[in-house]
Amino acid sequence: MKTTPSNLKILSIDIGGSSIKATILNSKGDLTMDYKKIATPNPANPANVVKAINTLVKDFPAYDKISVGFPGYVRNSVVKTAPNLGNDFWKGVDLRKLLQDDLGKDTQVVNDADMQGLGVVSGKGLEMVITLGTGFGTALLMDGHLLPHLEVSHHPVSKGRDYDQYIGDKALDEIGEKKWNRRMKKVFKILKTVFNYDYLYIGGGNSDLLDFKLDKNMKIVTNADGIKGGAKLWQEDKHPVTHTAMATPTK
Repeated sequence: MKTTPSNLKILSIDIGGSSIKATILNSKGDLTMDYKKIATPNPANPANVVKAINTLVKDFPAYDKISVGFPGYVRNSVVKTAPNLGNDFWKGVDLRKLLQDDLGKDTQVVNDADMQGLGVVSGKGLEMVITLGTGFGTALLMDGHLLPHLEVSHHPVSKGRDYDQYIGDKALDEIGEKKWNRRMKKVFKILKTVFNYDYLYIGGGNSDLLDFKLDKNMKIVTNADGIKGGAKLWQEDKHPVTHTAMATPTK
C-alpha cells in the first residue's frame, strides 16, 4: 500500500443524528488535534448541515483533503438514503460537490460505519463494525478492504421492525436499558450466525450501555478511533477493487 504524502492533512468529519464531529488527521490517521463537535441542526437538510460544518471547522488549522462519514447509503459520494436525517432532504444529493464548493478542498464521502471501520479494523480476515446510536450502522471489511455496503439496519429483525426501530435511540428511550440489553444479546447472536465474522467492533454512543460480557472476538471502540478512517480514504491501494470503489460501487 502506498500511503499519502507524510505532510498531508485531512479534515475528517463524522455526521451523526445528534452531533457532527470533526478533527484534522495526518496521513497515518493520527489526530493532530482533539476532535470538536456541534449539534446536528434541526431540520438536518443539506444546507443546514453544510452550514453547521462550516461553523464547526472555521477556526481549524489548514488541511488539504476532506473525508466524510455520512449516516445513510452513499454511492460515489452521492447520498441515496438518510433515514435519521431525512430521506426527502437527502436523496440524490451530491454531498462531495456541496462541501468541495463550500470549503474548497477535494472531498470523499462514504457511509459513516464504513469510515469508522477503516479506522478500527486490524486488516486480518472478515471484520464487522457496528455503530449503536440514533440508528444501527454496519460495515464489513475483508483483509482491511471495504466490502459493498449493506444497509443491514433496514432488514426486519422482530415483528416487522428493522434494526433501527428495534435497538436505535427511540427504542432505547421507550424500553429502557435492561430490555435494550436483552435485545442486544439477540442481535449479537443473529450477527454471529449470519456473518460468521472473525472480529466484531462495536462503536457509537450507546455502546457504553452494554452490560454483559462480550465474546473474545468482540471489542468496543470509540468515536475517536473511528474518525481515523478518514485518512484511509486518501491512501492509494493496488487491491483489484479498492476500498473506496467497494464502499461506493458504480451502478
